[in-house]
Amino acid sequence: MKQAVLYVCHGSRVPKAREEAMQFIEKVKPQVEADIQEVCFLELAEPSIEVGFTTCVEKGATHIAVIPLLLLTAAHAKLDIPEEIKHVKTKYPDVSVTYGRPIGVDGRLANMLVDKMTEKADIKASSVAVLVGRGSSDMDVVRDLNQISMLLNHQTTVKDVFTCFLTAAEPSFDQMIEDIYHTNEQSIFVIPYLIFTGLLKREIDQKIKKYDWKERSIEICSYLGPHPVLLELFLERINEAIVNKNGEFNFDEGIML
Repeated sequence: MKQAVLYVCHGSRVPKAREEAMQFIEKVKPQVEADIQEVCFLELAEPSIEVGFTTCVEKGATHIAVIPLLLLTAAHAKLDIPEEIKHVKTKYPDVSVTYGRPIGVDGRLANMLVDKMTEKADIKASSVAVLVGRGSSDMDVVRDLNQISMLLNHQTTVKDVFTCFLTAAEPSFDQMIEDIYHTNEQSIFVIPYLIFTGLLKREIDQKIKKYDWKERSIEICSYLGPHPVLLELFLERINEAIVNKNGEFNFDEGIML
């Protein structure tokens, strides 16, 4: 049995985002017990999933743990990546595959978000936080980000935590910022729930700059990046998939782990 791990990153048109994804993976590789470790991208970057999978096989892999570097479970995790793996696996029927979970919901994420806030300013009892997700038509994404918002609310003394989305879900980021602008909130933290930089982070920055916040404090927190909590949770997802190597993933029935 020769173990491989195939890391699947989302991909981006922004070169820095692709570089950050590679750097993130490099931070966990030394802690992973696998003979072969390869990185690939779902879209907008190379190598593709098919190329990454094939490279693992060519290096002698008999078992491949496919690990999506995704924050939440939506269409990419449920459909797009499994379909790609299902397609390429037909060429290598003797190779067993397990599929890891996205990061998902975990209480430790609240600690990470608090860190992102305190990097920018002191948190006050009168502060509000706006957690901004990528968004999806999959209601599981809405539910999960709302749960993470609740965890953050319980972890801090902020007055409230709001959830909004950049695409395909409500409330929209545009509407949320418009609503916040027309309140009397004086201390506002905007937290991009994104691992890496990219076009969506730029969109957040640009839209907030359109408003005249006058004497009010609005802090745009940094995206999540290789925060220790995120690295820890990602390593757990990798190890789950490796340990589960004896169970073949059924790509027709959803995520195994």
